[in-house]
Amino acid sequence: MATITGPAQVDRNDIHDNPWVTLVYLFFVFVPLVFYPRAAGWPLLASLVAIAVFLPLHFRYYRTGPADRAPLVFAVAAIGYLLIPINAGGQTFLIYACAMCAWAFPPQRAVMVASLLLAIMVAEFFHVMPTLRLALGWSGMAVLIAGMVLTGTLFARAKARRDAELRLTQDEVGRLAAMAERERIGRDLHDLLGHTLSLVAIKSELAGRLVDRDPTAAKAQIGEVETVARQALAQVREAVVGIRATGLQAELAAARLALLSADVRLDQRLAPVAPTPAAESVLALGLREAVTNVLRHAGAGRVEVELSARDGGLCLAISDDGRGGAGTTGNGLLGMRERLATLGGTLEIESPPGGGTRLLLKLPPAALEGPSP
Repeated sequence: MATITGPAQVDRNDIHDNPWVTLVYLFFVFVPLVFYPRAAGWPLLASLVAIAVFLPLHFRYYRTGPADRAPLVFAVAAIGYLLIPINAGGQTFLIYACAMCAWAFPPQRAVMVASLLLAIMVAEFFHVMPTLRLALGWSGMAVLIAGMVLTGTLFARAKARRDAELRLTQDEVGRLAAMAERERIGRDLHDLLGHTLSLVAIKSELAGRLVDRDPTAAKAQIGEVETVARQALAQVREAVVGIRATGLQAELAAARLALLSADVRLDQRLAPVAPTPAAESVLALGLREAVTNVLRHAGAGRVEVELSARDGGLCLAISDDGRGGAGTTGNGLLGMRERLATLGGTLEIESPPGGGTRLLLKLPPAALEGPSP
């Protein structure tokens, strides 16, 4: 499959069916022969020849882009038209052609082209069938199946496009987040080190001037430089620890995109509380780990995230309706426990088999910057 790099390329080589699996429907080419007394003769040979001609077109269709698929659609339809007078199973190729229309043309045009192909097929059945009943039976069945196949394929194409757009959106969100993070780091380092380094430079220059006239004063200035440098070093370490921290709202946005791409619904309820930066970082990382577990293991269709003030502290509840039975000793969960423990918090897990999973990340009152409203 081609790499998707922009909206204009969303539909390029986006057929997700396996070309070998879809060949199983060729079985229906031979079904009408069961009702023919001459099934072992010319109709059977003509059907085998038709399949031999169809196969190269079928595999070529999966290897080409939308612009090159239209001629293949009409070629496959032509095989069906040529076979129908000999074997009514030739309608199978018209059903293939309708499915191919869904990927070869825009949706409205695909419906129009498929309708035209089917109308020609119906007219042909009425022309070649010996009775009106047979013509109605074979053509009606083919139109019904082709319509269902076309509709299902159009829905599959729409879903593939949505998934591709979600991936593009996730990439864009990641790019913007990385840009914002670089800007934040630049501002933090400027605010943190700008004044400090200016002070160090001034005091060092002053100490250099005093070293001959007043060694004691120079020594005091050097001591102050050392103190300022140590304070700056501690602040830099704190800043580095927080560089990889992500805000809870940003993590929720990333989680929603990731879950949407897997057809999982996310509902959230956030109380108007103000966690400390350290607490928010721990909760955001916990949410990221929980969402990763849902995507990998839970098989869920819905995730609920609730942030609330409980017992004067904070509680982040993350629930899913998946298969449950989650363990409690995975590396991700152990890391989550350790991060919570550094702030005096705890992790509770409720995961009965078949009953989904619920994680409760609890932090003490110290995790709030102020009293909750």
